[in-house]
Amino acid sequence: MLTEDGKHLYVSYDEYHNLIEKLAIKIHQSGWEFDTILCLARGGMRPGDILSRVFDKPLAIMSTSSYRSDSGTVQGMLDIAHYITTPKGEIAGKVLLVDDLADSGHTLKAVIHQLKTNYAPITELRSAVIWTKALSTFQADYSVEFLPTNPWIHQPFEGYDSTRPEQLIEKWSV
Repeated sequence: MLTEDGKHLYVSYDEYHNLIEKLAIKIHQSGWEFDTILCLARGGMRPGDILSRVFDKPLAIMSTSSYRSDSGTVQGMLDIAHYITTPKGEIAGKVLLVDDLADSGHTLKAVIHQLKTNYAPITELRSAVIWTKALSTFQADYSVEFLPTNPWIHQPFEGYDSTRPEQLIEKWSV
């Protein structure tokens, strides 16, 4: 649900999963065949996992991080892992790069540059995101929702960013 001022988008678990399913449909209807899904941790892990299951393709993971301050609401320096975790030893062939959103576009551009520079066995690379903000300098090959007002997206699992084990103990002790 988008707030009236357009500054916040609140997404339920059902909406989140529906959007991932719509992303899967877009990818399928494009007719493009790929070998591996590479998700960017953390935001791309949930969509990557679901797409991996739907398309029955191996899931590789690359860690990136830029939103760490203030429970993940302030962007900082971009860190990109030097290694990719993959069940097939080395990532190769046609790769679908998955993240949750193209916000500024900085992360996706930097990752794609790194992949094209350092991973010669990748023969083709396409990208998929759930959301693309208007301010993004990157346009994914597949995207479900365009957000012209650049809202902050409140994803359904973000409450865990500020939840600590002691709070869970308190919650579950009856």
